[in-house]
This record gives sequence, C-alpha cells and structure tokens, in this order.
Amino acid sequence: MRDAYIFDAVRSPRGKGRADGSLHEVTSVKLSADMLNALKTRNNLEGHAVEDVIWGNATQVMEQGGCLARTAVLASQLDERIPGLSINRFCASGMEAVNIAANQIKGGAGEGYIAGGVECMSRVPMGADGAAIAVDPSIAMNTYFVPQGISADIIATQYGISRNDADALAVESQNRAAKAWGAGRFDRSIIAINDMNGLPILARDEYMRPGTDMQALGALKPAFKDQGEVMPGFDAVALMKYPHLETINHIHHAGNSSGIVDGAAGVLIGSKAFGEAHGLKPRAIIRATAKIGTDPTIMLLGPVPATQKILKDSGIAISDIDLFEVNEAFSSVVLRFMQAFDVDHAKVNVNGGAIAMGHPLGASGAIIIGTLLDEMERTDKTLGLATLCVASGMGAATIIERV
Repeated sequence: MRDAYIFDAVRSPRGKGRADGSLHEVTSVKLSADMLNALKTRNNLEGHAVEDVIWGNATQVMEQGGCLARTAVLASQLDERIPGLSINRFCASGMEAVNIAANQIKGGAGEGYIAGGVECMSRVPMGADGAAIAVDPSIAMNTYFVPQGISADIIATQYGISRNDADALAVESQNRAAKAWGAGRFDRSIIAINDMNGLPILARDEYMRPGTDMQALGALKPAFKDQGEVMPGFDAVALMKYPHLETINHIHHAGNSSGIVDGAAGVLIGSKAFGEAHGLKPRAIIRATAKIGTDPTIMLLGPVPATQKILKDSGIAISDIDLFEVNEAFSSVVLRFMQAFDVDHAKVNVNGGAIAMGHPLGASGAIIIGTLLDEMERTDKTLGLATLCVASGMGAATIIERV
C-alpha cells in the first residue's frame, strides 16, 4: 500500500455567516473555486493534474446542491477533465473528503487529489435541507432526537462540566485566536477573498471577539434552556433516554458555542510519485484515518470513540501525539475529550478554535487539518491528531506525521 502525503493546505477567512457578514455576497461556488485556484497556482498544477476533487458540505441544497464539487471545478481554473465528488458527513465533511482522498491514493486509485469543503451559512441556512433525522417523526422519535445544543448540555450534565468550565474554555479560545492572528500564524494558509474586480472582501477571520472575559460571558443566558424546558420540551426527550440524569444542566450559550460562519478550505494530497512529477515537497504523511457511529441523542461525543479507534487501528498511543485539534462545536465537546484522555489543554487547539473563529460546517474538518499542520511545522512537532464530533451521532479523526 502506498503512502498519502499532504503537499499544501489553504483556507478562506471565516465570515460572520449573517447577512451583514463580509462573505454574504460570495457564493459557495466562488468560495470553493477560490480554494481550488489557490492550490492550482501555488503548486503549478497544469492539465489533468489530479484524479478528482472531493468536496464536502453539510447542507446540500440550493447553491450547495447539484454536486457542488463538479460545479466548483468548472467555475475554477482547473482542467475540465478533472471530475468532482460531493460528500456529506455533516460537520466532518471536509475531513472525510481528505480521508477518502488519502485512502484512494493508498489503494492505488489515482496519484493526486484535492479535497476539502465549504459552507456558506449566511446563504444556505443550517437545516434548509429539511433532513429526515430532525423532521420525520418516525425517525426522530425512535432515535430520541434532540437539537445539538441540547446534546452539548447533556454532555455537560453527564460528565460534570460546569458553566465556569465552559466559559473559561471559550475565553481561552478567544485569547489564543487573537494571539495567533497577531503573530501571523495563519498567514501561510489564508487565501484572501476578492470580488470580481480583484478588490478585497475579507482577509482575516471576522467572527472573533478579542477581549472576551468571564464577566461578559457570565451575563449571557443559556441558549437552549427554553428549547429544553418549555417548547418543544427536548429535555423530556433526553430524560426518557437518560433517566439517571434527573435534570439537564443548561450551560451553553452563544459565547461558549461555535460561531455560525461562512468559509472554505482545501488540501492537496498525493503519492510520492505525484510530488516528484510536480516538483512538490511533502509536508506531512497521513498516518491514519477513522470514522465511527455513536449514540444519536447525546450525539456529540464522537471525538472520544473516533480517537480510541484511530489509536487502536494505528498502534499509536495518546502520549505519542504532540498536538490536537478538537473542533470546538461546543465547549463541553472539547472538555469531555480532554477529560477522557487526560490531555493537557496546552496541547489542544493552541491557536484557538471554532468558538472564537467559527464553524463553517462542511469546511471545518479540512480547516483543522491545515491548522494542525501549520502549527506542527511552526513548533517542530512530529505527530498531530484532528477530530470532530458529527451530527446524528458520529465521529471522525485523522492522524498526520510531519515529514
């Protein structure tokens, strides 16, 4: 079996994901095409250079429907002979695109791929696809469906995570993100977004709130308390599934949950022969990939079993991992991960995460792989693990080794 290498990784800045956000007028297709063009230009890719473009997004309707991957190829400067494959593993779509590409290369199905994802949440709202998991009673009732915010609060309740714990993590995420941007740590990977006239639209993440402190977060009301306790009463559903909890402790709010944003990211992956053919130096090898299904009600615990699986499958110990990127969907997700593995926060999300910079669903998996690689290079680290929780109860993980 051949090795799969990462040669380059890029991402857009993350826009606010609202009508007043800088990227609101930028379509999912343009945002995706900009990432493809950047990888083509930065790596001098000509002709039918890659086997496929595998592109993830979570809400595959409207401009994000109809095999967005192929549309993005045709809207980009890539050769039209390069096809496109759209995939959906919800929040892990961008990571799964990378993992699929890596495993295709390992299996001999092509020498090079571009993989990643996009989500324009200001233009294609979350839930716009009317997914059966949430709206079909025959599914939702049998799986004890609750919204993700309730799931995050269930995790907090189950594992003794307090509001102060969650807020402290959020403050640290903001501080780390501000420090990282100030130090230029994202410069290598950020692709500024311009309009059709070449004028700049956005060059840095705009969702961040530098200076956020515990007092400011303490003034925010729990976002999911009414949803849980009043109408439609999802706490009752949760307690039917988990009667030992007695009550749900609602600790999450806008300040300690991931931001709704627009964004895209892409990764260039290939074999050793691909790098030699294009004069490219590999930056990392993809050592292992994993995905797993989990309890669909508590839903967001996926990083723990996905990490357990990837470590077991690869023979790597948790102590061998130098740096971790755990997507900050909600504070409790990251806190539970660190609790489960007794991992020092100094090794986790060292440049901040989605609480500070936002979570463009289909792009986040590719974003955190690129962020992890950049930080491993900056700090001369060897092994890194990236992982995400996934809607409806799944998890995904990737281990990379710097070369």
